Amino acid sequence: MDSQKEALQRIISTLANKNDEIQNFIDTLNQTLKGVQENSSNILTELDEEFDSLYSILDEVKESMINSIKQEQARKLQELQSQLSQCNNALENSEELLEFATRSLDIKEAEEFSKAARQIKDRVTMASAFRLSLKPKVSDNMTHLMVDFSQERQMLQTLKFLPVPKAPEIDPIECLVADNSVTVAWKMPEEDNKIDHFMLEYRKTNFDGLPRVKDERCWETIDNIKGTEYTLSGLKFDSKYMNFRVRACNKAVAGEYSDPVTLETKALNFSLDNSSSHLNLRVEDTCVEWDPTGGKGQENKIKGKENKGRSGTPSPKRTSVGSRPPAIRGSRDRFTGESYTVLGDTAIESGQHYWEVKAQKECKSYSVGVAYKTLGKFDQLGKTNTSWCIHVNNWLQNTFAAKHNNKVKALDITVPERIGVFCDFDGGQLSFYDANSKQLLYSFKTKFTQPVLPGFMV
Repeated sequence: MDSQKEALQRIISTLANKNDEIQNFIDTLNQTLKGVQENSSNILTELDEEFDSLYSILDEVKESMINSIKQEQARKLQELQSQLSQCNNALENSEELLEFATRSLDIKEAEEFSKAARQIKDRVTMASAFRLSLKPKVSDNMTHLMVDFSQERQMLQTLKFLPVPKAPEIDPIECLVADNSVTVAWKMPEEDNKIDHFMLEYRKTNFDGLPRVKDERCWETIDNIKGTEYTLSGLKFDSKYMNFRVRACNKAVAGEYSDPVTLETKALNFSLDNSSSHLNLRVEDTCVEWDPTGGKGQENKIKGKENKGRSGTPSPKRTSVGSRPPAIRGSRDRFTGESYTVLGDTAIESGQHYWEVKAQKECKSYSVGVAYKTLGKFDQLGKTNTSWCIHVNNWLQNTFAAKHNNKVKALDITVPERIGVFCDFDGGQLSFYDANSKQLLYSFKTKFTQPVLPGFMV
């Protein structure tokens, strides 16, 4: 009966997962249908605008050419009208002179005839008819303003849709997730010398596999990337995965998105377990500080004695991380005595994990490490065989040491501003780093026999 129930539970779980996968695909199809309608409408509008722009340019060019022809026509008409007017005046004067000369032939008296002959000679010498050019100043030829748009017509007939860049291909093997940064690399399926730049989009998610349409964060965009690789730095890995997609753009259009790729951040997201922390510690989410009032006087905060633990960069390795175990709040006794300790609420049972701790400059004494859940309520970090830590003491003299099973190893290194903790559960390694310089501070080699919890003592 029990085995049948377990088998049925597995079937139910498989069906539920498959239904969730199909529903996600249906949501994707519906969004794609909506996108086709919206994008088709947008592209038709853009096409109308482009042709209207062409028509406008053609109208402007036509108007300019018409004006050129009219100006040339007006210039030639003016030249010819002026020349015609001059010729008419010259002809009129010449005809009058001819008539006067003809009448002079009838003069009988020699003296009067001689006078008339001299006048005629003088007037002929000064007559405009003899100074006129009898060649038109301009011709009636207008062929220099003729057009032949056969080549342009052929070019217009070749108008077609701009080739859309093909979708790039993200290469997961070349991608790197490390040090609060993600490097994404991609390539084009074929060479395209018209690509101007790339657009990279990313978003955080807690789901493996294909990106989900619903209940997800919005895509964030990095535009104008000139190469085929980009590094996103300064991230906070507060989700298990990140989705990435990229598209190529030419001068006019963006291509299709690449197939989305989901990269694992190996984020260890935990808070501090207030329910089991020492009463002289004030705990809020990922911050802990000394509270001499035993939690009774929240207004008497001692500044500068704060120890922050937060999820940060992933392991440089790529071992998969299991699903987050359930929180352990309220499942153990509260620390007491001189064990001013607080543990994280998320157990590490496998894989590789990394988190960072930052203490205020005035913090006098604190420890950072891991411990088994069975750490005694009177036990201090590093003084038992169930806990490992590095300890900073700035009271009377400065000490910096690694501690385990009440054995102390002094560290001749300057205490860093931020301490990185790297736990390789399966490999039995707990290492501490200067989170800024990545310098190794100390490394424990052991074999973890139980799940461990991030531990802090202030």
